[in-house]
Amino acid sequence: MVAWLAEQGHPVIPPSPLVPREPVQRDGFSMTFWQFTEIVEDVEPDYVRNAGLVADLHRALRDYPGELPFLSAAEPQMITDSLDDLEARPDLLDPADLDRARQQWQVLEPLVTSRAAFEAEFQVDLQPVHGDAAPFNIVPTPDGALYADFELVTIGPVEWDLAAFGPECEASYDTRARSLGLRELDERVLRFVNAVGELRSVACLALVPQLPMLAEAIKPAIDEWRATPFTGGLSG
Repeated sequence: MVAWLAEQGHPVIPPSPLVPREPVQRDGFSMTFWQFTEIVEDVEPDYVRNAGLVADLHRALRDYPGELPFLSAAEPQMITDSLDDLEARPDLLDPADLDRARQQWQVLEPLVTSRAAFEAEFQVDLQPVHGDAAPFNIVPTPDGALYADFELVTIGPVEWDLAAFGPECEASYDTRARSLGLRELDERVLRFVNAVGELRSVACLALVPQLPMLAEAIKPAIDEWRATPFTGGLSG
């Protein structure tokens, strides 16, 4: 897809030409390689501005001719497997929290794994999306802002790319989407994608034995998850 975007003249960081265009596994982790690009280091990330730029990316992606899976960026099998693994690690996730997470996943999993179930629930159009916190992956370079990190590109609702970025970013996206003739973000779908994102954070606790630094990094997200409504307001 990135090569296609570049051919269409869209500002992206392409894969590295030095190695095959495929993930490389090492020590149980996957890596991908991208073309070296100079970053303007003294520019503070402007996620509100970047959220508006995501609408431009979505307009470009609408015409992508290739086939993509539905919401693969949610990594549903990873969530299921990680919740199973966490049952044996009450030191990482309290049993009461694990029970809550499993109840939430019972409601959310069918909507993540079935396009038909999702479309019946939400009635919004789907299209190719970036898949991985798109406003975060727009980087400043001497040649302008470039879109980066397309490993998780998928078919899904545009809301997936704005998950967890908050009202200011959502408003910035909506303003730019209107100017491009695209639909604005749907509030129910936003609650859904935020709920899935929170469960992915919980599931990441299963990686703490391999990456101990994750324990502290994920803690704020876990605290926020405990304080949010069950499955973003969706019912089972």
